[in-house]
Amino acid sequence: MSQEKITLSRSLNLFTITMIGVGGMIGAGIFVLTGIAAGVAGPALVLVFLLNGILTTLTAMAYAELGSAIPGAGGGYLWVKMGFGGVIGFLAGWMSWFAGIVAGSLYGLGFGRFTTEFWVQSGLPTFGLSVEELTLVFMILIIVIITLINILGASETGMMGNIVTMTKIVILGFFILFGVTMMLRTGDWQVRFTTDFMPNGFLKVFVAMGITFIAFEGYEIIAQSGEEALNPKHNIPRAIFIAIAIAVSLYILVSITAIGATTPPTGMMVHEYLGQMKEVAIVEVAEQIFPFGIGGLVLLVSGIVSTMSALNAITYSSSRVSFAMGRANHLPAFIGRVHPRRFTPYWAVITSGVLMLVVALSIPIEDVAAAAGIMYLLLFILVNAAVMKLRHTMPDVERGFRIPWVPAIPVIAIVLNGFLALYLFTYSPLAWYFALAWMVIASLAYYTYFSKVEAIEKPLEILMEEVLVSRDYSVVVPVANQEQARILGRISTYLAHDNQGEVLALHVVRVPPQLTLGEGRFMLKGGRPYLEAVIQQAKELDVPVHTVLRLGRNVAESVRKTVEENAADLVVLGWPGYTNTAGRIFGSVIDPIVDDPPADIAIVRYREFRPLRSILVPVAGGPNSRKATQMAVSMARQDTNGPVKVTLLHVVPAGAGTRAHVRAEQVFRDSLVGSDYEPIERRVIESVDVSETILEYAKSGNADMSYDLIVIGATNEPLFRNLLVGNLVRKVAEEAEVTVVVVKRRSSPLHSFLRQTVLEPSTNGAGGDTASESTPKTLSIRD
Repeated sequence: MSQEKITLSRSLNLFTITMIGVGGMIGAGIFVLTGIAAGVAGPALVLVFLLNGILTTLTAMAYAELGSAIPGAGGGYLWVKMGFGGVIGFLAGWMSWFAGIVAGSLYGLGFGRFTTEFWVQSGLPTFGLSVEELTLVFMILIIVIITLINILGASETGMMGNIVTMTKIVILGFFILFGVTMMLRTGDWQVRFTTDFMPNGFLKVFVAMGITFIAFEGYEIIAQSGEEALNPKHNIPRAIFIAIAIAVSLYILVSITAIGATTPPTGMMVHEYLGQMKEVAIVEVAEQIFPFGIGGLVLLVSGIVSTMSALNAITYSSSRVSFAMGRANHLPAFIGRVHPRRFTPYWAVITSGVLMLVVALSIPIEDVAAAAGIMYLLLFILVNAAVMKLRHTMPDVERGFRIPWVPAIPVIAIVLNGFLALYLFTYSPLAWYFALAWMVIASLAYYTYFSKVEAIEKPLEILMEEVLVSRDYSVVVPVANQEQARILGRISTYLAHDNQGEVLALHVVRVPPQLTLGEGRFMLKGGRPYLEAVIQQAKELDVPVHTVLRLGRNVAESVRKTVEENAADLVVLGWPGYTNTAGRIFGSVIDPIVDDPPADIAIVRYREFRPLRSILVPVAGGPNSRKATQMAVSMARQDTNGPVKVTLLHVVPAGAGTRAHVRAEQVFRDSLVGSDYEPIERRVIESVDVSETILEYAKSGNADMSYDLIVIGATNEPLFRNLLVGNLVRKVAEEAEVTVVVVKRRSSPLHSFLRQTVLEPSTNGAGGDTASESTPKTLSIRD
């Protein structure tokens, strides 16, 4: 398979990508949507644009951080795919591409309508065509022209965008200037903003926000330029915030001008008049405020320029999304190709342009356009979730901008975007039905075709895979040296045999950044003997072994991928009892896996492994103690040296009364659920120091002899707190003289989502109980 990397050329400076974003934000929306939104919200139209600006800024922070850290074609789709992958990543790209195509169709039709009006008013020949037919002719013409410009190159696209965007800003500047002059001549313009500010109620402000929000998605277009921007680490965040400041300022000033300078017909309020005029409301305002009666003509020219600018920006954006999807095998591969001389994604541009024409010519645009707005809001929700997830999975990536107060700001943005999307149902239920139908189609396309292509065409990270027999129960054991392979191989064999399962022996070769994954193949010489050591252990109990040699940049992520791809039930990880990685508890490989377990986890603090005669299981109740007991019983059943004694130990406070001992019996019953084995001994000890008691009992509690193995459950986590295993458990693992197995169950779906997004990763010093080990608070391991 070819390992050639397909990239675009970097040629866009800060000014150009800023203008691309401004062109996308100040498009046809400021002309078409202002009157409609004024009719819904009244004079509170000013508040609508201000609140949309604030909401936009919250999500734009996520785009600024990720755009500076991971610049690449695809923008939001790229980051959601990296954060969550699978169907969620596919949906993000599908929604972004579709919304861009629909927006492009709208801008094309808007250009056609404005140009036709200008053509007719200028007295130019119509060649016998009706207004509708002439509109379609101009629409087809402009989409073809913009498509060709985008094929020529990003610099040509940017130059064209700079010219039309600056022209548009100048025209709007004159609109505001003449409007403010008219307002100052009117003595009562302030009353329009102080009397009956929200004539239709506060909730209508949210409806108007939903209607106009699509106009603020220009920062998504800026993010699409990441692979072609110069110095993206600094220029992407700057361009996003400058573009938002320009766009929001202009929208607010235009709305103030429209409300304050317009003279409505007798008996009508200004907002009622603007709402009645709908998409031509701004043209009517211009007729009143521009001198020499040129307002209508100027606004027609401005409409032509605006729709052309917006179409250029959205063609650029949608083609970069489809290019990224084609490159990732989420669309046909030819869409991911780059022109050999122009270095542009020409097939992606052509495909997007053709689909814009198809949508404009065949689909009822109004309802589909509302669905596009919903899809942008859903995309922004996913991007805010992705920025939190990537803080966890890619903490070392340098970021030119970092969102302050994480996770508060992304969570607020998710809630507000979600509320706005849901509230749009009150305005257009059909838009929601269409959006849901489109997402269902996308899901079917992914699961029936693109997921299979993705699996076949993905980079060859797995260099060797041998499968003898496939079993329902699978134990993954990553190994990195001979001693670890021997001890972990024996423990994983015991556990797999008791569950009629298989052992998946994994060795991951970490490939440094200066090498490609393909070049990492030369580092594999030492991996095979480790897998052979696991195979030798498994032969003793005739357990099938599935072996995998894998390349990866991040060992923890490679282990997680292997677990998820094979739907493994248990991961057995080896820990030597120390780590050289600052800020980590068990190390850079174990911590990220245990932080959010993709399966049940067993951390083995390995020492010299002795024949099993006795196993000590300290218990405190809860699912992790239950898992620990089950694991101890599984290993006891498999040892061939005779019956193995299992002892459950529960520590209660010194001087504890009957109530504590009754609770201890309940802890034993809870821990033994699902464990049918004899002999099991139960011991309750009173003490002021739980960890020291466990360590001392492990040395001499077995008829004055030490236990051969300790199996202990991790501290149970509250829902909104992230722990690895707990300080008490970690102390036992570090200081015990025998091998210790620390058990932690897999994350629930809710806890996994919180760990991947909202909760901060566990770090050294933050991974366990907060109370002192000598206080009664720590007498129960579960506390």
